[in-house]
Amino acid sequence: MFQKPFRVKSKTVIRGSDRRKLRADVGKALPSLTEDQLQELVPTKEDMSTMKIYTHSGRNVTVYCLGNNPVFFEMDKNVFPTVYSLWRVPDMLPCLTTWPDVLKNLCGGADLMLPGVIPGEEGLPVIEKNSLCAISLLGNRAPVAVGRTTMSSAQMLECGMKGKGVTVLHTYLDQLWDHGDQTPLPTMATQQSCPEGHAPNLDSADTASEEQGQGELGAKASSTMDTVPIENLVLHDNEGDLEKVNDLDTETTEGGLKDDGNECGEEEGETRNEEEEDEDEVSPVDQMDSLLYQCFLHALKTNVKKTDLPLLTSKLLRGHMQPCCPVEKSLDLKKSSYKKLSKFLQAMQAQGLIQVKELSKGVESVVEVNRGHEELKSFEVPDVELPAVEVNDPGTGAGPTYQPPEVVEMFSVTGNLAPLFRTAGIRKGHALSGQEVREFLTQYVKENELVDPNNKRFIVVDPLLCDALRQKGEDLTHLTWEDLFTRCCDKMSPCAQLIFPGQPPVLKKGKLEPVDVQVQQRSGNKKVTLIYNLEGFGIRPDTFAHLLQLRVQASTAVNPAPNRKAGVQVMVQGNQVHTVAKLLIDEMKLPKKFVQGVEKAAKKKR
Repeated sequence: MFQKPFRVKSKTVIRGSDRRKLRADVGKALPSLTEDQLQELVPTKEDMSTMKIYTHSGRNVTVYCLGNNPVFFEMDKNVFPTVYSLWRVPDMLPCLTTWPDVLKNLCGGADLMLPGVIPGEEGLPVIEKNSLCAISLLGNRAPVAVGRTTMSSAQMLECGMKGKGVTVLHTYLDQLWDHGDQTPLPTMATQQSCPEGHAPNLDSADTASEEQGQGELGAKASSTMDTVPIENLVLHDNEGDLEKVNDLDTETTEGGLKDDGNECGEEEGETRNEEEEDEDEVSPVDQMDSLLYQCFLHALKTNVKKTDLPLLTSKLLRGHMQPCCPVEKSLDLKKSSYKKLSKFLQAMQAQGLIQVKELSKGVESVVEVNRGHEELKSFEVPDVELPAVEVNDPGTGAGPTYQPPEVVEMFSVTGNLAPLFRTAGIRKGHALSGQEVREFLTQYVKENELVDPNNKRFIVVDPLLCDALRQKGEDLTHLTWEDLFTRCCDKMSPCAQLIFPGQPPVLKKGKLEPVDVQVQQRSGNKKVTLIYNLEGFGIRPDTFAHLLQLRVQASTAVNPAPNRKAGVQVMVQGNQVHTVAKLLIDEMKLPKKFVQGVEKAAKKKR
């Protein structure tokens, strides 16, 4: 259920009434708990919180946390313990034992199949159908999973230990465990040993394909478990597999164990070779996790100063961690196991490196850095080539390196005017500046001697000019020079030519829309500022949104512009017209006539 990341909808401090209700529900669901154990799991005075989550499968689950660790989760009005609770009280639930290699299948989302269950010396524990059950590994009493049984223990034996035994709900190493302080699996002594001659039934059709190497493991366990003491069994945290560690030298081993020691030595050598091969083939996810952690420690040790705190989490990533990334690599949270910055920072906070708080609603900041942490003290800054990035402090007034274009109003020849302009070799669709239109008309009038001899302020309209410029039903014989220019430009299609420094001119058809700044009222007294048409002047909306976010310390978003044929809108929380106008007009040097809506700025209080 928790194999994939879930979404946290809310997290609040638990109330006293909810704490009492939780204690009652836990006592009802787990009647084997004593009052002292209930008090330990649901204490009266320690910090507890309630977390509402939405799983990847679409289920709403309530999680109860003690400190940072989830201890219970509630689903369909049923309360289930987590592995953190089971490690505190291991005998809370009846427990089935399985092979250590089965753990990776359970963590991958598989249910527990009966061929993988190892009965104890007294047989299976008494379990009813559809009841809560824990799962542990051979040689370690610490539970690694919790689920519901699909049949009773008597039915399991009747069916010959075939089929599904437990529907697994939560496991060690899943996302719910990862949300806590990520405590490694503890080692708890157990008296259970593998029954002599017992091995998984590999011929059964119910046995999963992943369990096909466990016959060998069962044979080895049965042959060595009686002679190797329990203290020589160690569970490795990184794999969760139970391996036998033979630390006895073959020369000092007692006679009956000498051959076994050699065999163990050979197996240990093979295991080391396999581990070395696994280290050479590190997955891309692990590589990205390692790079994130390296850049994080590098930033804390060199870039983040005490005076920078509190520091926005987004600024920590972009302004401090990104510059610490080597040139040949790039940080990409989506390629890591964390997927999101908030989850990565939660893991770092669980390690005690930083402290993150939500200083304003929806905005998290790093408020404290633990400079005395061993990981940070022992971290050595790598000698790698870093990208030469100059980070401007938005608070100093340093503007973006944007140079505004030179805007030239142009006029495109339409079909009605095409016969007139064809006399000068100008075709339909050709764009002319206002000065070029004036020069063409002046040259045409002079070449055709259309100036009125009685009044040189007027021109005589010839048939070509009349067809091009007259209104419907109008008898046009004379025009002033100014009317001639005005009528001609009105009959042409407006367009604009943008000339960016060092780039060829860009012609935009139609009227050039100015940058539009609007302030809209949302729910309650909440206001947002919307900016449109930035791309028309060569301004990247995402870059402008990021700069605006750093300048006003408020959230921004870039979305497709609603109710418009094309373009995007930049949205920023609050009435930020003053800041937008300062960025566009004062710092980016965009002409004021191309920015509309700045008059809507909120008046400053005296």
